[in-house]
Formats: sequence, structure tokens, C-alpha cells
Amino acid sequence: MKSQKKPELSLRVRAMRYLARREHSRAELHAKLQPYVQEGEDLVAVLDELEKRNWLSDIRAATQWVDAKRGRFGTQRIAHELRQKGIAENLIADAIPQLKETELDAAREVWQKKFGVLPKDAKEKARQVRFLQSRGFSIDVTLKVLKLSSVMEEGEG
Repeated sequence: MKSQKKPELSLRVRAMRYLARREHSRAELHAKLQPYVQEGEDLVAVLDELEKRNWLSDIRAATQWVDAKRGRFGTQRIAHELRQKGIAENLIADAIPQLKETELDAAREVWQKKFGVLPKDAKEKARQVRFLQSRGFSIDVTLKVLKLSSVMEEGEG
């Protein structure tokens, strides 16, 4: 009995499967589909059709990414990841003001989960600052978090 080879999935079907799982930017989907392009297939045309039908949207992909990451990461990190996903600079610029509004609260929450207590010395303070900066929070937001936490702690005592 001969084993039958599975037919290759079309680019369109493969694209639909990726999009069914989560939103993708055009650049991201292009990179994922590129290895599967067969002779005679037009990847750009497939992506154009998906965009025309509004099944592929960089705006939706950016919004979804921002919403998923805003509670754990700072503006700088989120903007960097959006750039890596091929999101246009104008879309990133549109998202930044919203992120900045909630960045201090997000940084406080991340700090509270990770540390919860103020640094006892300069070495520990540097460690907490580095951690928040590695999460993409700016230095001014990071220092505000530590300052606010010390003010709150003094108020309790």
C-alpha cells in the first residue's frame, strides 16, 4: 500500500490559519509565509487580498500587541517590539500617548509583584532600576516608582 503524500497547503490557507490564531502585521505574515512560496505563487497578491478583505490589518495587530503587553512592559520595549513586527512608525507613534498615560501604574504594578519592598542600599536600588529598565520603562518612570513607594511606605509608619 502506497503512502499518499499530503497536498501542500496554499499560501492563502496557511495565512488564514496564522490569522485565526492571532493578528499579524503584514511584514510578520510575509516572513512566515515566504518559505512556503511555490513557483508561480504570488505572496504579495495573497497579502493584498487579505488586506482588502480586512482580514489582515497592521492597525489591529498593533492594537492587540499593545493591549497584551501594556501591563507588563514599558513604552520603550513595546515600541521596539512593534518595530520588530514591521509595524509602521506612524502607527507606533499613535500608540505611544496611550501607553505613556498608564506607564507609571504599570511600572508600579510590575515593581510591586517583583520586589514589593524598597531597596535597602544602593546595590539593591540599582538592581531594581535595571529590572524596570529591562522591562522597557524609562528612567524617569522607574525613579518615580521608587520615590512613590518610599513616600507611601513612610506614610504607613
